[in-house]
Amino acid sequence: MHKPVLLTEVLSVLQPKAGGRYLDVTLGGGGHAAAVLQASAPSGRLMGTDADPEAISRCKDKLAEFGERAQIEQAWLDDAVAAARRRGFLPLDGILADLGLSSFQLDEAGRGFAFKTDGPLDMRFDNQRGLSVSEWIDQADLDMMTQVLREYGEVENARRVADAVLSARPLRTTQELKRAVERVVRQRAGKRIHPATQVFQALRIAANDELNRLSRALPEFIGALATGGRLAVITFHSLEDRIVKDIFRDEAAEVVALPGFGLDQPEKQARVRLITKKPIGPGEAEIAANPRARSAKLRVVERI
Repeated sequence: MHKPVLLTEVLSVLQPKAGGRYLDVTLGGGGHAAAVLQASAPSGRLMGTDADPEAISRCKDKLAEFGERAQIEQAWLDDAVAAARRRGFLPLDGILADLGLSSFQLDEAGRGFAFKTDGPLDMRFDNQRGLSVSEWIDQADLDMMTQVLREYGEVENARRVADAVLSARPLRTTQELKRAVERVVRQRAGKRIHPATQVFQALRIAANDELNRLSRALPEFIGALATGGRLAVITFHSLEDRIVKDIFRDEAAEVVALPGFGLDQPEKQARVRLITKKPIGPGEAEIAANPRARSAKLRVVERI
């Protein structure tokens, strides 16, 4: 069963209200969306988007009880605001982006996101678009693979691991990729994370262009908020969190051109204020009930 992460905290910071308009740009299992709709009854509305067509199909059933209060459309993270604009659904009182994989994606072997069971090496959020990870590896050279593993997975000895992966081509299943990594990297004693985990993360990010989409989407989310509207983002690894933290800080900063100092840039006014100076994480009880929540970090800003 999919468990929405930091649900109590999300509702606390978004403060859903009757008559409000909300956008969930990563529907996943629909848990956050359903809770926002319940909290904003009887007249609050929510638009939900996701790149994954299976999530869209699943959430249409899950959220059907809310009738016209719930609108659902397939869209990538950086296309969500445009989709909302087409529907006349702006400005917004709240936006949520939960950047973690859903339990449905992780637990379904056919999606290829995890290696606990064997499955096709795919990892695309939308398996009708773009290259699968298997196809991406087929086209990669050593420099490209090394850069992706180093930057997106923070993999130690990235070049050595990259060479092992490319030498094992063609790789068609998750277990084949896992074994290729294990040939050059052993799991350290007492280490909880398998060495292939970071490799899977890096290749998934590359195949779906996740970090670039996030960087493009965040300023658009802020621009789509009504005054007083809030943007809540849940990240699960340091690369995502760094992007969110930096963009939030930049959007909250005010730059004033000082005459006589040779500064020709126009005055830049802050668009948001930081609601969370430090990220909110899950409590011990939530981690015990849902270990996948362990690395979740919630950051929030409010449009001013």
